[in-house]
Amino acid sequence: MSAPFPVPSSVPPAAARPAAPTQAVVLAGGQGSRLRPYTDDRPKPMVEIPGSGLPIIGHQLAWLAAEGVTDAVVSCGHLAEVLQEWLAAAVLPLRVTTVVEEEPLGRGGGLKFAAARLPFPEQPWYATNGDVWTRFSLREMAAFHEERGALATLALARPRIPWGAVETDESGQVLDFVEAPPSPYLINAGVYVFATGFAALLPELGDHERSTFPRLARERRLAGFPLPQGAYWRAIDTAKDLAEAAREWGAQAAV
Repeated sequence: MSAPFPVPSSVPPAAARPAAPTQAVVLAGGQGSRLRPYTDDRPKPMVEIPGSGLPIIGHQLAWLAAEGVTDAVVSCGHLAEVLQEWLAAAVLPLRVTTVVEEEPLGRGGGLKFAAARLPFPEQPWYATNGDVWTRFSLREMAAFHEERGALATLALARPRIPWGAVETDESGQVLDFVEAPPSPYLINAGVYVFATGFAALLPELGDHERSTFPRLARERRLAGFPLPQGAYWRAIDTAKDLAEAAREWGAQAAV
């Protein structure tokens, strides 16, 4: 899904950018109840994109490695052993460590739990939700984050509305029908850059979007990076999302 945003003009040229993070956390502990029956015997990130030959997490790890990440910590929960077995057997493009939440910690608690296993605690890090399939430049996002001096930066997407929209004039005359138009609102795309020290602000249990992020926003230490125009982004939440992702993969492979 394309997001109609320009690349921020203030992003510095590559030669002037600081080194981008080389470590990441992937939150892969959700049950994926809306993806059943696909998630009856596997965690959500282990659902395969039909036709691609890889589960969602396989696409994520390939993308992270292509963006310079050498080490990833995968936070597991629901049916953790299925994910761990796949990771152990797969030929991976980066080093992967797994941690298992014995009890659900929430996204904020899960981030904090996994961040404790990052190999370079004094360096910045990326994080991504385990149900996101996307492609854009993490290096540009890291440069954007660094330039703004943010403690945390979240990627912003503008997904398409799943219904057709009706355009009218001031008198109520219908002018046009628009199929699945882009949303007028930006949303959290589930991909982050975090500075050193961010993990200490995360809750032990609960959602960082309800606690840590509002606090940082008030303090003007939270930045939002609009996905560049043409960047692919999709959250795989339902069987419909999976079918559309497969269709988009097939269209890309045919080019």
